[in-house]
Amino acid sequence: MEAAAPCRLSASPATPAPPAADQGAIGLEARRVAWRVLQAVAAGAYTDLALERELRRSPLAPADRGLATELACGAIRQRGLLDGWIDALGKVRAERQPPPLRWLLHLGLYQLLFTARVPASAAVSTTVELAKRDGLARLAPVVNGLLRACLRRRQALPPGAAPWEPLPLPADPAASLALRGSLPPWLAAGLLQWLPSEGAEAFALAANQPPSLDLRVNRLRATREGVIEALAAAGVSAEPLPDLPWGLSLGGRSGDLRALPGYAEGHWSVQDRTAQVIAPLLDPQPGERLLDACAAPGGKSTHLAELIGDTGSVLAVDRSEGRLRRLRDNARRLGLSAIEPLTADAVLPGAIPGPPFDGILLDAPCSGLGTLARHPDARWRMTPGSISELVALQRNLLEAMLPLLVPGGRLVYATCTVHPSENGDLIVAFLEHHPGWRLLSQQQHWPGPQGGDGFFAAVLQAPG
Repeated sequence: MEAAAPCRLSASPATPAPPAADQGAIGLEARRVAWRVLQAVAAGAYTDLALERELRRSPLAPADRGLATELACGAIRQRGLLDGWIDALGKVRAERQPPPLRWLLHLGLYQLLFTARVPASAAVSTTVELAKRDGLARLAPVVNGLLRACLRRRQALPPGAAPWEPLPLPADPAASLALRGSLPPWLAAGLLQWLPSEGAEAFALAANQPPSLDLRVNRLRATREGVIEALAAAGVSAEPLPDLPWGLSLGGRSGDLRALPGYAEGHWSVQDRTAQVIAPLLDPQPGERLLDACAAPGGKSTHLAELIGDTGSVLAVDRSEGRLRRLRDNARRLGLSAIEPLTADAVLPGAIPGPPFDGILLDAPCSGLGTLARHPDARWRMTPGSISELVALQRNLLEAMLPLLVPGGRLVYATCTVHPSENGDLIVAFLEHHPGWRLLSQQQHWPGPQGGDGFFAAVLQAPG
């Protein structure tokens, strides 16, 4: 099993340089893989799927695999800022460049601006060489000239200069944040409406950092201390997560997790630290009948089953049979028999069989704006219009849950986004139309230096 977020390997400007053996030109194939991923994502593919496909097509040594992942994911995150450099240095604006050239320039610029492991000379020469070998030979001088112009400007700055220096910054605060934080302008403007300026800056910084790898210990098969000791014996450092009694962080580690101690034995699952907050909000009790209405890939379903001691039942519903297969496999590995997968569309009347449930978790489909570090392309994929469509779906899903809950039962509405329309505003509108329901609690977590994805959760109680 690969780590849930292949883009965990992306580096920040502060990434320390690796040993000297890694300093030379690692070869063109890693860059070629990254370039293909950039082109695939620009054409509509998801980063993780495109990266997995290209790595299968071109098997690489571990160092090359890490470099390809870092360059692809990092350049996709920083697309807005890299376009800003092309606009400042090129004769043609970024959006008017031939797409293969635009993404190749992104590949070279990212290496110059963000990676400490690649010498500047190698960043320029390998990018130019790719142009010559892969169909852009006529434009190789353009690539060489623009990258060297960037290098000259950067070399004139003091060490540690921000990657947007010396670009001219827009006077408008939202436009400036969009450029510096590599965010779509509509999102930058929204952040400055929803947060104080320092909060918006922190969000942008967090969105461009590689996410940590967090684990949730399976309390039915292991202890946190035992998992830490087993990992340490294998040379893997794990730190307990504060306020999460079963949470661990492995930092920025990636790779094949099946090789780590405790995986085959079902001692732990991969789950982001903030996602580990959600299932306990339902206050699940042994013997209860619970519903996870949008369950795949199953992290919260398995968490619910662990919380009830695998006694009772968790009906795990999802529209995707393929994604539910992953849930079944994971439940089997964890030794959980209380989970009952069901392929169905939870929004359709009658799709979920009775009797009523003691508790319902609705982890609703959302824009994913709290997971931008984990999903680099999400910021470029979403638009205000697509969010409006999601809000309509979220409202319909929430309404569909009402007849499925026992009187006085709890319903947790959760998303991994920070957009108010999908979160607090939606809950306010729901309560206005359903005065018998009570809001027991709600919380909005914003991505920041503390780590973890952004999320929203509201705990609702049905009329008694």
